[in-house]
Amino acid sequence: MNINYTSAEEAVKLIKSGDNVLIQGGSATPQALTKAMTERYTELSDIDVYHIHTEGYAEYAYAPYNESFNTHAFFIGGNMRKAVQQGSAQYVPIFLSEIPSLFCQGIIPLDVVMVNVSVPDKHGFCSLGVSVDVVAQAIKCAKTVIAQINPQMPRTFGDGIIHISEFQACVEVDEPLYEMKFASSTPEEVAIGNHIAGLIEDGATLQMGIGGIPNAVLHQLHSHKNLGVHTEMFSEGLIDLVEKGIVNGSEKKIHTGKIISGFAMGTRRLYDFMDDNPDIEMLDISHVNDTAVIRQNPKVTAINSAIEVDITGQVCADSIGPRMYSGVGGQMDFMRGAALSKGGKPIIALPSITAKGVSKISPMLKEGAGVVTTRAHVRYIVTEYGVADLYGKDLLQRAKEMIKIAHPAHREHLEEQAMRRFGKGVLNVAAATV
Repeated sequence: MNINYTSAEEAVKLIKSGDNVLIQGGSATPQALTKAMTERYTELSDIDVYHIHTEGYAEYAYAPYNESFNTHAFFIGGNMRKAVQQGSAQYVPIFLSEIPSLFCQGIIPLDVVMVNVSVPDKHGFCSLGVSVDVVAQAIKCAKTVIAQINPQMPRTFGDGIIHISEFQACVEVDEPLYEMKFASSTPEEVAIGNHIAGLIEDGATLQMGIGGIPNAVLHQLHSHKNLGVHTEMFSEGLIDLVEKGIVNGSEKKIHTGKIISGFAMGTRRLYDFMDDNPDIEMLDISHVNDTAVIRQNPKVTAINSAIEVDITGQVCADSIGPRMYSGVGGQMDFMRGAALSKGGKPIIALPSITAKGVSKISPMLKEGAGVVTTRAHVRYIVTEYGVADLYGKDLLQRAKEMIKIAHPAHREHLEEQAMRRFGKGVLNVAAATV
């Protein structure tokens, strides 16, 4: 197929001062286009840049480039954290499921979308590959779409199939996708994984992220049967379970037999596994994270993390006190969807202490901390010391449950604070559970 390729430098000349620009995120972040756009900073002014978390190059958010680019992150990745904390970029709090509606309703009108896609097939169709999430709808709403055509992007099925005629400019690149570096799970993460694995039933539909705890959970599911996956994101911990037939989606009620996700991040092994794999469908995040869709599957087990949890069950997952660290993301979408699923289990998992020994279970959240999941939405809290089931329990009962799974070095202090708050019936929990 004949394609009129241009250079990245020429392609980004379609961006004009005052434009709103969306950059595809995650492992699919289009590095060549992003760099070329940033290098035009002396020619441009008042550009509003939007994205969920991106990987790699993000200099547009820092001086001197931020004089021309105003960055708005729907989720804060490592490359954006310093910029947000120092005020050269801004965070937009919103449920992941609702981001596409910002574009479709014109609340954030998009002038340009920059994407990283697979090479076209013989019919001229490319794939958004590992990152469909908010981008599929953005393309439909934007005036201009600029694409990197990249042979290293896997071709995936679902909502990310885009005909090359929809691109106003195409740039030929051979650009490696960002790869996650995975450390071995810590003993605490292994213990948490073991507790969570005990909560997962055969036939459950899983939602999990990436990192030490999700990996530890997946490593302990090899005796389970007929698991399904419906998740906003996944990584390569699933591959072995799929190849062994443990994850087969046979008991899912919607998208039966399919792994459903919005984006994926891992190593080349994952991207090769996804390439042309009909068992995986990458879909619009407004569908993947829709509570009404999630709840249709049986025994939805949603595993999410937190920065801090108080003794009543309030979950802070986006900030350390007032200092923004990540974002709301899809946690509440899946916590509520799991709770409404027949036999569903919404789970918050976290180590009991930080690397510096500070308790992650606190009497009250730090001043300025954001409540991502409310105490009314929480059910299971898991640390390496066990499982606290808070569902249906009053605040005093919740405090007792939370103290049991706190680090032993902090239980006495938590009891003292709980006594001040609730008055009676808390003391001696620590002594009984050390």
